Amino acid sequence: MDSKRFLFVSLDAALIGDVAWQVSREGHDVKYYIEAESDKEIADGFVPKTDDWEAELEWADVIVFDDIWVGSEVGTGKLAEDLREDGHAVVGGTPNTDRLEEDRGYAMEVLEDHDVTTLDHREFSDFGAAIDYVNENPAPYVIKPLGEVQNVKRLVYVGREDDGSDVVDVLRAYEKAWGHRMKGFQLQRRVEGVEVAVCGFFNGNEFVEPINFNFEHKKLFPGNIGPSTGEMGTSMFWADPNDLFERTLGKLADFLAEEGYVGSIDLNCIVNDNGVYPLEFTPRFGYPTITLQEESFESPTGQFFYDLARGEDPNLQVHQGYQVAVRVVLPPFPFDDEKTYDENSRNAAVVFDTDSREGIHIEDAKNVDGQWRAAGESGMPLVVTGKGETMGAAREQAYGRIDDIVIPNLYYRDDIGERWIDGDGDRLLSWGYLGPA
Repeated sequence: MDSKRFLFVSLDAALIGDVAWQVSREGHDVKYYIEAESDKEIADGFVPKTDDWEAELEWADVIVFDDIWVGSEVGTGKLAEDLREDGHAVVGGTPNTDRLEEDRGYAMEVLEDHDVTTLDHREFSDFGAAIDYVNENPAPYVIKPLGEVQNVKRLVYVGREDDGSDVVDVLRAYEKAWGHRMKGFQLQRRVEGVEVAVCGFFNGNEFVEPINFNFEHKKLFPGNIGPSTGEMGTSMFWADPNDLFERTLGKLADFLAEEGYVGSIDLNCIVNDNGVYPLEFTPRFGYPTITLQEESFESPTGQFFYDLARGEDPNLQVHQGYQVAVRVVLPPFPFDDEKTYDENSRNAAVVFDTDSREGIHIEDAKNVDGQWRAAGESGMPLVVTGKGETMGAAREQAYGRIDDIVIPNLYYRDDIGERWIDGDGDRLLSWGYLGPA
């Protein structure tokens, strides 16, 4: 493939630096725009930057948006839609696909309209009404904030008591602490099972094969304990469209084609022997999911996005085994505390015990005269990946690579991928969801 020009755009947090770096290393011309002042140094020394993304539109062969947010508002879908109408090749959503993430009630309506089974759910803007509802309908529920605070992951609460009493207690606490900001939330019935996300790349017309199946690890500590984070790590594999895909994302192909959606779309589900129950959409790249997907590509990343943005089949070739990604973080992640970050993590040096950088991916990092350092203010400098014919082999490679990294005060979960080994894989196979469509 001849060299192409790629413009990567982060209009909220800087998230797409590693993909931009990979495309640049493949010989393409890359420019990266970061809106947030606190993130502007992220990926410095790894990829070329621009201070005005709109001035680069005519220069770019492909424009890639990394999220749905423009600051505190949802909006990249509208930008991407308008640019496509003007003849640009864009990886990005539409206003309606952005809404799948921003408006959980709308997302459930879309699923139901396309004959996808959903869990019982209800939206509330009044805490008292929600408490009355739980008392009148005792059951375990999940509290999912809506709107501005939905990205504060620690506010998602998974009920444990069969009568919903703990959910009532948490709602009362949230009303006192977050009532001024939490303008709405969804209560969704909790079910037991295996949590798995079905993820496909869509080229504006159809899904690209193969399909990705991944397992998120959102809690801070091993054993799924502690506060929720954006993500501490991911395990995954790729497969042809199967029963799990056909029951979920496969039913939305016409909807996505009507929208002209281009990019990654992920539907997180709970699966048990009674059925498949979607939980939430990610109509954009997931993080660090896209990093691990990129690592597992065996065909060029730049070619993939170039073809995807033009509605073509990229003929994607991927690693045929299993993959694991581990997020390596620094204090005070996942919390915001400027003093703690300044004292422990700002500009922290990343030291490697070997010359190899295989499986080492940047997140909030910069390169200063050859020295990798932590950048930004979030405390997420690296994602480390591994691949193998088994999940255990992928884990071994990833954690072996982490052992060769030295950053003062680093921490990470050491159990990414264990759920698959400990029984999730056997359960999904025995229930038949991973077999032929």
